[in-house]
Amino acid sequence: MITWSNLDTLPSYKKMLSLKGQVKLAEVLGGSDGAKRVKEYSVPMAAGLKYNYAAKQVNEQILGVLSDLAKEAQLTEKYEALYNGEIVNTGEKRMVLHQLTRGQLGKDVTADGKNKRDFYVEQQKKIADFANDVHSGKIVNEKGEKYTTVCQIGIGGSDLGPRAMYLALENWAKANNTFKMEAHFISNVDPDDAASVVASIDLSKTIFILVSKSGTTLETLTNESFVKDFLSKAGLSASKHMIAVTSETSPLANNPDYMAAFYMDDYIGGRYSSTSAVGGAVLSLAFGPKVFADFLDGAAEADATAKNPDLLKNPAMLDALIGIYERNAQEYPSTAVLPYSQALNRFPAHLQQLDMESNGKSVNRDGAPVSYVTGPVIFGEPGTNGQHSFYQLLHQGTNIIPLQFIAFNSNQTGKDVVIEDSTSQKKLCANVAAQIVAFACGKKDENPNKSFAGERPSSIIFGEKLTPQVLGCLLAHYENKVMFQGFMWNVNSFDQEGVQLGKKLAKAVLSKNTEGALKAYAEFFGL
Repeated sequence: MITWSNLDTLPSYKKMLSLKGQVKLAEVLGGSDGAKRVKEYSVPMAAGLKYNYAAKQVNEQILGVLSDLAKEAQLTEKYEALYNGEIVNTGEKRMVLHQLTRGQLGKDVTADGKNKRDFYVEQQKKIADFANDVHSGKIVNEKGEKYTTVCQIGIGGSDLGPRAMYLALENWAKANNTFKMEAHFISNVDPDDAASVVASIDLSKTIFILVSKSGTTLETLTNESFVKDFLSKAGLSASKHMIAVTSETSPLANNPDYMAAFYMDDYIGGRYSSTSAVGGAVLSLAFGPKVFADFLDGAAEADATAKNPDLLKNPAMLDALIGIYERNAQEYPSTAVLPYSQALNRFPAHLQQLDMESNGKSVNRDGAPVSYVTGPVIFGEPGTNGQHSFYQLLHQGTNIIPLQFIAFNSNQTGKDVVIEDSTSQKKLCANVAAQIVAFACGKKDENPNKSFAGERPSSIIFGEKLTPQVLGCLLAHYENKVMFQGFMWNVNSFDQEGVQLGKKLAKAVLSKNTEGALKAYAEFFGL
């Protein structure tokens, strides 16, 4: 039987707190056994990736306590309950089924009178058929011309994940001759966003994807109207240039204004939706259905590894539990995600939403306040750009901020040049290795300005090259990490009430139903 308990009620919690500060990175990495530790503190991931945590402030004793905590919190059992269709989203009283969009992990799950795995596979096939028809010229515009561009209109999870995935695979697809259509994204209700995108594309050869599960998202519908106005002025019909990704019960479903509609459901949260039709439509149109299918395979493989009850053989759970130790025992407030891959330049932005919207909670699953800290602040930028920006604070600032590097041995395009006896890619990798050791071991200097305290913990996820399968694995790894941490903190990682209040007040401002300070602020803008 599964028991949902607060973290501080678990038997091993106080023991974990007592181990704070036990490991000094300068000693374990800077000494003669440093190379041995780097080799041993490593776990295989899906898709050929590895998770290395040698530069984390943990040892066998701490890992043993974290393993005990994982068992006491029943992480494996709770994950099993999730993928078998139990209602784990207590706030909205819903199942959580994003894993089913990429594979079957357990028993059949039925909802709304349908086998949900079959439903998601059916939608994937419909998207693949549509994309193939567009690419072959079976589906064309008013003039019988092929479409060359796709543009997604959505916000939050309907934009951040799919945009990050597209950018991550764009160069790979071009290098591997699978690039089909250029993709653009409109998300911000700021009209300058839509205007700049519309001005940069050929409307007559563009398919717009309107993404809104409810069909009522204010920002998305506003941008849809903006685009429709441009289409109308260009003498183009929206029904020849728009498709919808929505739920079967939304106003967008079975609507003649769209040339096609593909469906998701209430069991797929926005920030977890990149492997559903939300990501499937744009990625299949941009790169072809095979690339999207490979992306799903990588995610499914990572989901399968997350089932392993052995903490040291489950990279997502291990990453999550080390994060719990850093947040609750060591009291580190933030985590920086640092991909040394330009292709992942928007991946940290996606992880900001995934992590902070999921676990930015101060009450537990039952609505009672928790007496410990929960989700950290997530931020990041690609290296080496970040090194010339905020790394100063990471190295010598007053807060210690744990780091997570992502790096690859090879770049996506295969293009490089030798300068000063090494390629650009080798210089990139050299910087990753140098930063890990610099953060961990620091450097003493008589000049305080040039002295580095070290003891900045980091982990690294690394592999040979960023491919669709690898990207799917990365995505699922972080989704599962966030899930396990939510289970540990006993919060609901699958609702987002914190985004609702501002929306309601904005509607009140627009309807002129305001008073007090809200009315005064509205008057700043003549509202």
